[in-house]
Amino acid sequence: MRESGVHMGDLLNAVWLGIVEGLTEFLPVSSTAHLLVTENLLGLNKGQWEAFTVVIQFGAVLSVVAVYWRKIWEVVTGMFTDAKARHFALAVIVAFLPSAVLGVALIKVINNVLLDPVRAMPVIAVTWILGGIVILIFERIAPAPRYTDPDTLPLWKAFQIGLCQCVSLIPGVSRSGATILGGELLGVERKAAAAFTFYLAVPTMLGASVFELYKKHDALTSANMTTIAVGFVVSFIVAYVVVKTFIAFIGRYGLKPFGWYRVAAGLALMALMFTGYR
Repeated sequence: MRESGVHMGDLLNAVWLGIVEGLTEFLPVSSTAHLLVTENLLGLNKGQWEAFTVVIQFGAVLSVVAVYWRKIWEVVTGMFTDAKARHFALAVIVAFLPSAVLGVALIKVINNVLLDPVRAMPVIAVTWILGGIVILIFERIAPAPRYTDPDTLPLWKAFQIGLCQCVSLIPGVSRSGATILGGELLGVERKAAAAFTFYLAVPTMLGASVFELYKKHDALTSANMTTIAVGFVVSFIVAYVVVKTFIAFIGRYGLKPFGWYRVAAGLALMALMFTGYR
């Protein structure tokens, strides 16, 4: 990203990355992997775009707040007076804690090894393929659902879903995919698991975004604010559409389309690497 002025190439890159983030953040395809691959394909310097990436992820999480603001407001205002709201809030907190603790403990490994643009590419290709196969298999073997309401999940079930979310610290492993599939295997109905995943995304992504922005705040300068703002708005709009339509989509088609997509994307990335792409 340039130090002064606004370059048209930077704005176009911001639009592309905003679309990729908004489109993939809540789909079981791994937004982190798609951003890393897209940055490499566009020839972007990861260090110069790190703060930008954090901000557009923040834009995506705000789309969940915009879609579910009534529910979130009811929970926040009713935590101390309504038993159901209090239980739901505790379930989200309990599910959030495992990845928060593990993420902080492994932050250096995640940033220096797992998110290194060169080292991450083979990992992404493999996890895309394996994740796709897992989706296709788990869609067949998932037990009959016993929990159909995300508001009343037992706390221990919520904690187990939170443990599943920890796997998404690996590039190419989708946070939403891990929690939805984990929820299904734990007896949570698919649409209920997807809804709980959206709620869980708010503290998870908000916490990660605030933490990363604190570390990278020096990169937020007046020179790149226009580019960052464009990416933020694009990410928010695209993610809003995805959040509004995703639950209905998987209710009708399941997760199999994403499984096949992951396998195809992983094979395509492997082919690119064999031709010299890094």
